Amino acid sequence: MGWTGSALPDLDAADRAWLDALPVHDIARGTRLFAAGDSARSFAVVLSGRVDVHLTGPSGREILLYAVEPGQSCVQTTLGLLGDAPYTAEAHAATDCRVVQIPAAQFHDLMDRARPFRRFVFGSFAARMADMTALLERVAFTRVDPRLAAALLDLEQGGTAHVTQADLAARIGTAREVVSRRLDAMARQGLLQTDRGRIRLIDRAGLERLANPA
Repeated sequence: MGWTGSALPDLDAADRAWLDALPVHDIARGTRLFAAGDSARSFAVVLSGRVDVHLTGPSGREILLYAVEPGQSCVQTTLGLLGDAPYTAEAHAATDCRVVQIPAAQFHDLMDRARPFRRFVFGSFAARMADMTALLERVAFTRVDPRLAAALLDLEQGGTAHVTQADLAARIGTAREVVSRRLDAMARQGLLQTDRGRIRLIDRAGLERLANPA
């Protein structure tokens, strides 16, 4: 069974067979998929791995808008294809990825005549928009420390978060210098230990309390 079996089970069998026959592209970690100003030429569906979509401000500071994970698609691409608008953000493969790309002409054809495909596209669009709204709420109304603690807990694997301070700053919507100061403070409190490119979580319960203040 191809990728449409779980993502598009109600789609017409002929359309599913055509989509399943599309080539799967292996994309190496760190590869840039699009940049601000580019035009959307295809509708990509992530089969494995994760793609991060960042917005870069005039100062050069980045913020992670959302991540695209297996079975999902990209808000920026959907807007570009439906509204004929250029990308305003930049996307990179956060891990090694496998991606299917539906050419723009076939994407528009399916949107015009296939209700299950439209549901899939707009459902994914709505989910990513909800992610972006949640990000705006966190940046606007939540202090840096809870956002940073939550990000570390989300990234933790086997007691360690393998992430740079710059990546953390982009993830929580602040400056790298702010992240550096707050990590130093957390280290002094015995919550974590920092090293180049990785952070060991010493007191997970303490970080959970910090991430979820009463």
